[in-house]
Amino acid sequence: MDSATAGASVTNKPILLQALEGHVPSRTPIWMMRQAGRYLAEYREVRAKAGDFLTLCYTPDYAVEVTLQPIRRFGFDAAILFSDILVVPHALGCPLTFEAGEGPRLVPVTTGAELAALRETLDPDKIDRVLEAVSRIRAELPAKTALLGFCGAPWTVATYMVAGRGTPDQAPARLASLTDPAFFTALIDLLVETSARYLVGQLKAGADAVQIFDSWAGVLDPESFRRWSIDPIRRIVAAVRAEVPGARIIAFPKGATLSGLTEMVQATGVNAVGLDWTADRKATRYALGGKCALQGNLDPLTLIAGGAALDSAIDGILADFHGASHVFNLGHGIRPETPIAHVERMIARIRGV
Repeated sequence: MDSATAGASVTNKPILLQALEGHVPSRTPIWMMRQAGRYLAEYREVRAKAGDFLTLCYTPDYAVEVTLQPIRRFGFDAAILFSDILVVPHALGCPLTFEAGEGPRLVPVTTGAELAALRETLDPDKIDRVLEAVSRIRAELPAKTALLGFCGAPWTVATYMVAGRGTPDQAPARLASLTDPAFFTALIDLLVETSARYLVGQLKAGADAVQIFDSWAGVLDPESFRRWSIDPIRRIVAAVRAEVPGARIIAFPKGATLSGLTEMVQATGVNAVGLDWTADRKATRYALGGKCALQGNLDPLTLIAGGAALDSAIDGILADFHGASHVFNLGHGIRPETPIAHVERMIARIRGV
């Protein structure tokens, strides 16, 4: 393939994929974590029709519809499958409910015997419905729009499984990793294997790339971060690429330090890392800009504030990442109270329209 043909091949790809492959697209691609969610009236309507959150996740008609809603409204450069990171433990047999205003509730898994009572593989009755949604979403998306699948990182999913819910610093899982390392290692091993299979399924069903959410990475000390965050993600990446060579994978270890992010990229070979709003952008670009794409990192509260504060923050991010492989995103998920007009303003400013 000559250089002109190669160049045309790159520019014909969705711009998000161009960035994930280390190129600098003609404009900055953008999507938002939790972009299909409660800030949208059309989402709230479908959520009410579904009746409960898990029905929304496991009913392909509903999952397809809410995944496509922000694409229709805003034209983001990527859609992300509507689901939840706790689908994996649920499909392993861990009872799960979502309480209004309180978040997820699981039956805690705290011993080797309780872990042994779970399935060894994901329940196809649940997972196949998610994969059907992936396939249908890809078929309905414009060719220029990438489709992202995802899973929770083993550490983050384990924190919910051990505590049965989210806690301020996920102390129950941290304590379990110290007092019963054999049990905790076995739990992580199960989540590595099943999460990798889950991501392979999403990629084969039509996802263009996948993101691994380690939302609680920031509570780990450096040694524990290597053991419970970096190494499990490294193993997932290797297992996924063994079946899907060249799979594009984003890691989002929220709260990780710059040295942690650097180790993550070096050890795992991910295509991109997501940055939360506390990240030092210039230092991160200096350390990692030539090694992977960078994603982020607008503070979700700035998107709520709007006005001059929003404009200034957007301009700062675009300036700091100018000329780099960068995907514009928030530093965490969009909040339900975010005004639609502020999202529209953000997109217009990024795209210069």
